[in-house]
Amino acid sequence: MTESSVGVVLLAGPSGSGKSYIARRTGLPVLCLDEFYKEGDDPTLPRTNGAIDWESPDAWDASAAVQTIAQLVRDGKAEVPVYAIGADRRVATRILDLAGSPLFIAEGIFAAEIVSECQRAGLLAGAYALRRPRGATFLRRLIRDLAERRKPPGLLLRRGLALLRAEPRVLRRQTSLGCRPARGGEFVRQIVARIPKTDPRP
Repeated sequence: MTESSVGVVLLAGPSGSGKSYIARRTGLPVLCLDEFYKEGDDPTLPRTNGAIDWESPDAWDASAAVQTIAQLVRDGKAEVPVYAIGADRRVATRILDLAGSPLFIAEGIFAAEIVSECQRAGLLAGAYALRRPRGATFLRRLIRDLAERRKPPGLLLRRGLALLRAEPRVLRRQTSLGCRPARGGEFVRQIVARIPKTDPRP
């Protein structure tokens, strides 16, 4: 994959691995891809044993995410949804303005699903999958989800244990789709090094 300093850097990784925090550390504008989940009453949502499978890429609107990325690359700003996970629906929209930055981060657990499409469209500046110790990811995710009251505590614990077991498989899939595995600090260093330097001279 040819990397450039113009376009979107996709950051995937398991749920709770710290993608949002790491993306913000680069200092670049950040598009949260979790805002593109489908609404809870969408008939196309995948189900397992009658329950919605929110871990499936089919629970997510990849087309809308790519369209928004394309608009950001083309126009430098776009209207993006605000999704309430506890309510399983979009509750508002907001304007994301890149403020002249030619490079931005789009992070989310399904970021790897759109690597090929972004590359074909000439939008891609890089793609990474965030790695960290599984136990740390489990604890971080559980603390976050309990603090945000995303779902009932029992459900969050069961979900967290299931995600802990699935994490190696998730990372294998993300790398197979074109994401480069990286630790948080490694990702930040590589991306910051690619940010175009402004000329301080008047």
